[in-house]
Amino acid sequence: PAGNAFVYEYDATTKKLRQLVDVKQLLDLPKGHYAPGKIHSRIDMGSDGWLYFATHRGSTRVTTDEYHYKGDWIIRHHPGKGKTEIVKQAPVPKHCIPTSVLDPERLIFYGGTAAGNRKDPVMFFAYDIRNDKVRHTVEHGPHRYLIFSRSTGRAYYVNAEEGELMRYDPSTDKGPQPMGVTLGLRAATEETSDGYVYTAARSKEKGDATIWRFNTKTEKVDKIGSAAVGNETYITTIDVDPTGRYLYYIPGAHGGSWRDGTTVIQFDVKTGKKKIIAFLHPVLKEKVGYVPIGTYGSALSPEGDKLYITWNGNRAGLSDRGKYDFDTTALTVI
Repeated sequence: PAGNAFVYEYDATTKKLRQLVDVKQLLDLPKGHYAPGKIHSRIDMGSDGWLYFATHRGSTRVTTDEYHYKGDWIIRHHPGKGKTEIVKQAPVPKHCIPTSVLDPERLIFYGGTAAGNRKDPVMFFAYDIRNDKVRHTVEHGPHRYLIFSRSTGRAYYVNAEEGELMRYDPSTDKGPQPMGVTLGLRAATEETSDGYVYTAARSKEKGDATIWRFNTKTEKVDKIGSAAVGNETYITTIDVDPTGRYLYYIPGAHGGSWRDGTTVIQFDVKTGKKKIIAFLHPVLKEKVGYVPIGTYGSALSPEGDKLYITWNGNRAGLSDRGKYDFDTTALTVI
């Protein structure tokens, strides 16, 4: 039942990787106890200099009483001090935490859960780090992503890849409130300087990948274009450049990106036009024997001139089923 997960730091100047966190070593659990196999949440830096993230199960077969499962962990690491700490175990009992976003100033950790038994509903929770307190917990929480608005301090989510938008305002004592508008939200950018957040999701009707725009000031929602360039439509990470004009994303997150050539796409929010800035397959297979087949994490440099992408990928070749399976993680810089 014991999985493991790691956090690494990439130094863009020296081009070196350094391991920061070994989750299994940190938890130091007795033999036969559940240990998480994933960090599926965001990794966000707080104003206190700590990186905050959460753990997630690999299989529901091990999130049971037999393996002493109580719930997953919120963890933090301070890169400067080289110190890692458990912040909270099981803010929602018997639930994993695949989804999160941090309010870096207020130090509120917003999470979306998945029940260890898969039967109970997804939960939203707001955890106050400074006061070690779960402020709110409600059912029908974030499907897989949350929006955080730095300008207002509000958090937003939907309970499906496309659904009714919910708003949580920490300045009130109320829980999340329905807003009466629909938004597609499987991935979201950070807020731009002019108050916009861009999201990507598969539409209910066509299953196509759609780009949405959310105005954090007016809370107005718009569809602004199709995101797909081929058959792959599943997008789980999206970034906006410092000017607020260009978006970057990679379709085919859960292992299908290679079928479209592992395309890295730039989307112009003014014109709605898409440009493929890189085909990473089959070139990386031919050069280094690696097939990048899906990503759940990307980040744009502050200058907007480099895109960092972490991959689930393959070095073993096609399986008997004619697919590339996950067997190796990697980092590319474009």
